[in-house]
Parts: sequence; structure tokens; C-alpha cells
Amino acid sequence: MEHSAHDLPRPDPRSPHLADVVPSVLAAMGVPGFDGPIPLRGDIAGACVLLIDGLGAELLDRHAGDAPVLAGLRGAHIQVGFPSTTVAGLAALGTGCRSGEHGLVGYSFRLPDVGLINPLRWRPHPWGADLRETVPPERVQPRATTFERAAATGAAVSVISAAQFTHSGLTRAALRGGRYIGVHALGDLAARVCEVIGDGGFCYAYHADVDMLGHVYGPGSAPWRMQLRQVDRLVESILEALPPGGLLAVVADHGMVAVDPEHTVDVDADPALLDGVTAIGGEPRARHLYTASGACDDVIATWRTVLGDRAWVASREQAVAAGWFGERVTDDVLPRIGDIVVAARESAAIVRKSVEPMESSLIGHHGSLTAAEQRVPLLLAYG
Repeated sequence: MEHSAHDLPRPDPRSPHLADVVPSVLAAMGVPGFDGPIPLRGDIAGACVLLIDGLGAELLDRHAGDAPVLAGLRGAHIQVGFPSTTVAGLAALGTGCRSGEHGLVGYSFRLPDVGLINPLRWRPHPWGADLRETVPPERVQPRATTFERAAATGAAVSVISAAQFTHSGLTRAALRGGRYIGVHALGDLAARVCEVIGDGGFCYAYHADVDMLGHVYGPGSAPWRMQLRQVDRLVESILEALPPGGLLAVVADHGMVAVDPEHTVDVDADPALLDGVTAIGGEPRARHLYTASGACDDVIATWRTVLGDRAWVASREQAVAAGWFGERVTDDVLPRIGDIVVAARESAAIVRKSVEPMESSLIGHHGSLTAAEQRVPLLLAYG
């Protein structure tokens, strides 16, 4: 099946984006140097941006009965950008930039002079030693974060997330600048959020388990729904303690789809798909292909033929021109993007069962440009 650049989806750069959330909340709090692309009430005395990993807008709407508190706050959705994956989403939230500027362009991607890196683990992909000493996260993502900028004005800024992420590469790259409060379960997550808001500060808080159970059991499965119910109670607990002038903004970093085995392609089982390819990054719904010199056109042709209507297959130039990585892609970020970018459509997946056995076995995936992955709720509650 033939594709052209005209077939590629084009994100609307005017739509509210995950990168706009923290600047908008800080602007509503009156923190100097921040503008609010998303309109919020002013005179906010304390605020939390709570990110529920993997809670897409379509999933919340479909399972509103399991989350009556969240559903009761339902308003407009926002988009998360490409790739719709945790590392890019958290970096967008933490920097206020799209992926073409913050540079964390995938679940894994090629860093010039380093090779493929997994920024969640800050290790080579698919395996290898910790890279934090030799490849400092602050060098890979050197922009000042929203948290650093706010703290520099004297604002009280906290990051509330799992204790094991305190000094992780991703925390240092995208979420640095606030006081890190390591938590262990929903109970202390809720308690710490309530403390920060009550003290008139700003915090970003993160909960991972909806995404994890969606990957393992599938979004909408019984375990996933039970976890959504727990998150609904988490939010209810925070709302019960929300003081006058307090704000809770609940968002997500991406949605999720259950992939269809009938529409899954195993790259490792098809030598034609590996011909001319020197490295493969990304994940099953969003792939970066790095090609040998002079091989790019042939690789594009082969992948388009094999995948057909299961994916959009674009050259780097086409993907950038279509705005997949935002309106601006900086010179240092450009070589991190694959020579070819592949984004899965509908319920397809592009797996690597030999090289990535764990990731390839999962039921739920995300990363691409479909509405199910791109649209996340922005739920606002005022005290």
C-alpha cells in the first residue's frame, strides 16, 4: 500500500497540550514569568498537578461508572503529543515544551555518540549499565524545567512520586528543581499532596499503576478497573481536604489501546524489515528506525509494503514537517529522531519478540497518534 506525506496525521498546534498545564497552573498562582495558555481561575493559593499514568480520556469516559469522582470533574481534553509515551509526556509536563524541544523523543532513541538509550532506566537499550555518570541527564535535557524556573522565583515547589525515582535519570532530566518527596503508596501520596496544597505551595504528583495494569492485563480489564477505582478514591481523599483557594488538576501522560495479535508484526521474524536498518528504537506503537547510509528510501518502501494500513511510515523530514514532534525541532534533537518514524494505526503493534521479549508480551500499548492515545482528561477541582 502506497503512502505519501499527505496521508500523515497532523496534530493541531493550537490545541491545549500537556506541556501547557504546569505553566498555566503556576500563572494562576501568580508565579512570575509564567503565562497561562489554559484558562484557569486566578488567585490560586496552593495547587497540585496530579498525573495518572495511562488514563486516556476515552478510557475514562468508557469506565466512568468505576470513577464517579473523576467523571464528575470531566471537562475538555488535552493532547499529549508524539510519541504518546511516559518519558515524552513527563518531559513535556516538566519542561513546558514539546518533544522536538525537550529531546526525550521516545521510550528509547539514539543519542549521538552514545547509541540507543532507554531514558526511563537511563541505560542502553535493550540492556546495559547505568549511564547517569557518563551521560548526565542534565546534559541530555539541559533546558530549565518549569519547577526550576518557579523555584528560582521563591515559589515552594515539590515533586511527589515513588521513592525509588528520587535520583533517577528521568527525574534529573525532566522533573528536577523541586523538593523531591518520595512516597510508597496511595496513602502517603494523598497525604503529601494535601500538605503541600494546605501550605500554599505547588506540587506535581505521579501515580503509575493504572498504566502498569493496562499493559499487563489490558485497558478496561477487571484489574485495570479495580485500580481505576482506587485512583478515584485517591482523588476523592484529596478533594475532601482541598482548602479555599486550592486547586487540584488531574491529567495523564497518554491513553492506551489493547493491541490485536492479528495486527501485530514481529520485526525480528521478518529479515526484510531489518535489511538496511542499523538500530530500532521506540516501542511497539511508535518506532524510530535508524538506517544505513543510502538505505532510507528502500527501508521506507519495504516497511510500507509489509505494514500496509497498519501504520504510518514517514521519513524523519516528513514526520517533522507534519508537526509530530511539535512546531519546533531543535538542531540537537533532530538526530535523535529516527531516519524513519513508524506510528501504529488502530490496534496494530510492531514488536520485537527476540530483542524485547517483555515489552512484546504486553496486551496494552501506547505511543502513536490515535485519539485513544493522544487525548487525556484535564480534570479541575477548586477549593
